[in-house]
Amino acid sequence: MGSYKLDLLALLCSLIGLTFFFQVYQAQNSPQDFLAAHNAARADVGVGPMTWDDILASYAGNYAQERARDCNLVHSTALPASGENIAWSSGNMSAAEAVELWVSEKEYYDYNNNSCIEGQLCRHYIQVVWSKSLRLGCGRAQCNNGGTFFICNYYPHGNYIGERPYMREPSACFHINLYM
Repeated sequence: MGSYKLDLLALLCSLIGLTFFFQVYQAQNSPQDFLAAHNAARADVGVGPMTWDDILASYAGNYAQERARDCNLVHSTALPASGENIAWSSGNMSAAEAVELWVSEKEYYDYNNNSCIEGQLCRHYIQVVWSKSLRLGCGRAQCNNGGTFFICNYYPHGNYIGERPYMREPSACFHINLYM
């Protein structure tokens, strides 16, 4: 009887531990986690925050589940008015880490020329900070191969050729005193 109680106690502790792990794991992939990572990058360049959009998130979640079978980086095609970033990891990755992959392209964006540095990618970053994109919905899926697939949709979409993702405030050295 004593061994049974110990086994039951061990099982109960394991279940509590798994429940805690699952809640922490899920908490790292909540809408707030996606929003916070995006909005932090936007705030760094003076762009206002986005809000969560359940319709975009539903679409993104469904598409992520479709990609779970192979985890291939293939863009969706069903939301033509929205922008989209996708990411993949061979292991487990959090929402913040996925967004950081896109934001890390910032170093390759040349604001003065409004272009990516030759031979580098930066359009994922540009979409994250696109000032006219106001709504966000993201999804993720654990892939059959053990990887993680992420997708975020942005409305309205950005990355218009020739248009800047945001406008910098003029610095003090560019102000001219007209009242001399």
